[in-house]
Amino acid sequence: MPQLLDPNFHHTVILLCRHNHDGALGLVVNRPLMTSGRVVVNIEASEQVSTDRDLQVWVGGPVEPQRSWMLVGEQVGEAVQGARIAERLHLSTSPDLLRRLLEPSPPAYARLIVGYAGWGPGQLEAELEASAWLVSEVDRDLIFDVPAEQMWETAIRRLGADPSTLQMSRGVH
Repeated sequence: MPQLLDPNFHHTVILLCRHNHDGALGLVVNRPLMTSGRVVVNIEASEQVSTDRDLQVWVGGPVEPQRSWMLVGEQVGEAVQGARIAERLHLSTSPDLLRRLLEPSPPAYARLIVGYAGWGPGQLEAELEASAWLVSEVDRDLIFDVPAEQMWETAIRRLGADPSTLQMSRGVH
């Protein structure tokens, strides 16, 4: 929403992965980066894997940009190691999945994400009270099937709102 002035979150779509009394953790899902040239990834303490193909990496947020995650939108019947975020959507740190992401034909519904968005205790609640965020159900298809540059507007329109009419206001939306 317009009242959230932090440039890290301008026109972002956030997947809220954890929210409890200790705070919240989310991932920005519409900020891709394309890398080119040789990319070297530390899989485990003693193993590095590299690829020469262009690799799409997603910026999950401004916190701990050296930390990586894999967001996996599993296909029906496909087993995924990791924390379940929503139906057919998991967050993984599996070394095997990371190796597969670096292969010439990576899994279609998997993203390598660096960093995350984090909120301290009560911070996200205060931002919601100030109407800084619009909230909707998790939509795996929005995350994986809508181009990143269209995701923010598409998410708002799926709520029945017109992005051009958003304005600063108080109260929960």
